[in-house]
Amino acid sequence: MSITPAVREILSWYEADNPGTKGNLARILGHGRLGGTGKLVILPVDQGFEHGPARSFAANPPAYDPRYHFQLAIDAGLSAYAAPLGMIEAGAATFAGQMPTILKLNSSNSLATEKDQAVTGSVGDALRLGCGAIGFTIYPGSEFAFEQMEELRELAEEAKAAGLAVVVWSYPRGPDLDKQAETALDICAYAAHMAALLGAHIIKVKPPTAHLSLPAAVKVYEEQAIPRATLAERVRHVVQACFAGRRLVVFSGGEAKGDTESFLGDIKGLAEGGASGSIIGRNTFQRPRAEALEMLARVIDIYLGKA
Repeated sequence: MSITPAVREILSWYEADNPGTKGNLARILGHGRLGGTGKLVILPVDQGFEHGPARSFAANPPAYDPRYHFQLAIDAGLSAYAAPLGMIEAGAATFAGQMPTILKLNSSNSLATEKDQAVTGSVGDALRLGCGAIGFTIYPGSEFAFEQMEELRELAEEAKAAGLAVVVWSYPRGPDLDKQAETALDICAYAAHMAALLGAHIIKVKPPTAHLSLPAAVKVYEEQAIPRATLAERVRHVVQACFAGRRLVVFSGGEAKGDTESFLGDIKGLAEGGASGSIIGRNTFQRPRAEALEMLARVIDIYLGKA
């Protein structure tokens, strides 16, 4: 696999990393239809843990089978597939070497009442299964945020020493954050910046709204006239918060949307704002396979500048 100038530049951002970690980043950045462009589209399937099997897969029953998601990611030409331990184990041998995988090391569930996640996998599991990266969720704003950050620091240190990349889901939530605050521009940018500070190679956040939440931040945003009217402007600001764009930032697809054109309009806003890409779960695997493949092809075309 040759390294394109775009990928070589991205690898230069990670000055402290060893050849193994950079090699795995290059593998993810070089795979699929977006390979070599510096852009990513990743399929994450941790929703069974987070929301339950029926809520996740009943809309498209073939998706109960973990192998379905491997094949979907391969056939769509995606950059990587991310999932918890059991999902990766269920197809690890069959699909070995065909798709970069990211082992999600912590998970929550909808039966729990606390804003926390259990560690459900290890760096050893990721190495055993041939993964190129680990994934980990933090909840800035939660009563357990500091514990999660400390867990992440230890796991990231171990992963990097073993030559793996680190992907951080940074989702603000907690007793002082209402639903509007969780996707507010200032909060999203803050959460993304924290993930960068914690050593993430790839940062996953939700697309930000124009709402501002923290009173101290509102004053700065207004005084500095930080643009936030369009999604592209807001994404540009979140990317700027991640070391002036020197970290990869991908944005989630959120709940499944019936209006494909509206969803693709959001993707265009992300691309225009300089997002490194998208990480799209329910908006793909909850659709019939043919429809999902068509939509993913259009998403990739947007990041390629063809749509």
